Amino acid sequence: MNVIVVGAGEVGFHIAERLSKEGHDVTVIERNRQKEQYLKAKLNALVVRGSGASAEALEQAHIENADLFIAVTDQDEVNLVSCLLAHESGTKRIIARIKSLEYTTAEWAQNARKLGIDLLINPQNVVADEIYRIVSYTAASEAAEFANGRVVFLGYPISRGSPLAGITLKELAGIRGIYRMVVTAIARNHDTIIPRGEDAFQEGDIVYFVCNKRDVPAINYLFEFEKAPSKLVFILGGERVGETLARKLVSMGLRVKLFEPDPQLCERLAEELDDVVVLNSEGTDVDTLKHEGIGDCDTYITVTGNEQTNILCSLLAKRHGAKRAIAMVDRHEFVTLAPSLGVDACVSPRLAIASAILRYVRPTGVASLATVEYSNSEVLEMVVPVGSPIPRKPLKELDIPKGAIIGVIVRGEQVVIPSGDDHLEPGDHVIVFTLPEAIARVERFFS
Repeated sequence: MNVIVVGAGEVGFHIAERLSKEGHDVTVIERNRQKEQYLKAKLNALVVRGSGASAEALEQAHIENADLFIAVTDQDEVNLVSCLLAHESGTKRIIARIKSLEYTTAEWAQNARKLGIDLLINPQNVVADEIYRIVSYTAASEAAEFANGRVVFLGYPISRGSPLAGITLKELAGIRGIYRMVVTAIARNHDTIIPRGEDAFQEGDIVYFVCNKRDVPAINYLFEFEKAPSKLVFILGGERVGETLARKLVSMGLRVKLFEPDPQLCERLAEELDDVVVLNSEGTDVDTLKHEGIGDCDTYITVTGNEQTNILCSLLAKRHGAKRAIAMVDRHEFVTLAPSLGVDACVSPRLAIASAILRYVRPTGVASLATVEYSNSEVLEMVVPVGSPIPRKPLKELDIPKGAIIGVIVRGEQVVIPSGDDHLEPGDHVIVFTLPEAIARVERFFS
């Protein structure tokens, strides 16, 4: 597939890198001269210096051959104009990242389709949705749902005193009839491994598993994963992500207090956010935190535009009594570092937006996907096509790509936690955890 990516910021670079590694022909358009040489050195892609809204730059990128056009610059108008030019050139599929909420209304979505834009992605909404899911599972560092919400993928840290610490997968299999889950991966010391029978869980690990959603309460009870449900949530940062998230959490019936240092923004938020306590305060104002009840806070969420501030204030809040901290962090180094410092979960806007785009880009056999923040691995919901060449052999006899593991099979109304003796049938929805290097092989296996 021929792909053009306009804008090589954090999101554009990640998408271009991911698609080029999967064997697609990728062209990147970037107007920043200083980035040009860096992109040429780091990406297996054609790099064109210029604006995506320039017909000349699009011509150099061979827009007439493009199968997919992705505009992710930090300027909405440039993204929209470049998409319009791509549509006029006959590009089959077009995606635009749009920050301004005025461009994301239902009316504008209809206008976008008339202009040939297949998908508009709003970063604030995507990030707020991801944090909302994590808050719903009160101890998870990762959370995603598949098969219309019947299957969940969760990541939980192994804390001191956890009943899983020191247990091997083989020993865990001895109580399979109780726990009904498949451990898909373990994150340890900046590495992500697909564990085998003799591998044991260690304190500090993050364990990833998939299961039937209805079995989550029993699994939580057995392994002491979940904490008490959140009732009081503090949010630091009143920009679009914080505002959107506050609305969502209030709709869950939670009490929400939002902290924002900008007095003018505070005034607007106080007028527009029903049932949210809005406070004009810095995240480092310990006296205000104590006065507002930080010791009773179940979840403290930091979504300012500064990721160092987000990490620091998360740790400060936990030191003064917050039970759980979730930080918006974008740099991969911080995403992997923050959990070791005590931040319970990190959400990366870069990966959240890229995941939303890749979900749309994937082949027709991919019904859904989620990107794992910690490792760039993916969880794919694959559909076994009618006439699939996959033989109806037991799973233990199939040549499943190395670096991937089948977690759940959804067959009609059944949710099957598979053993090696189970098999695949056409129409099955298969939840697969895959390391980055195995994604393309997994897609070919199910095609």
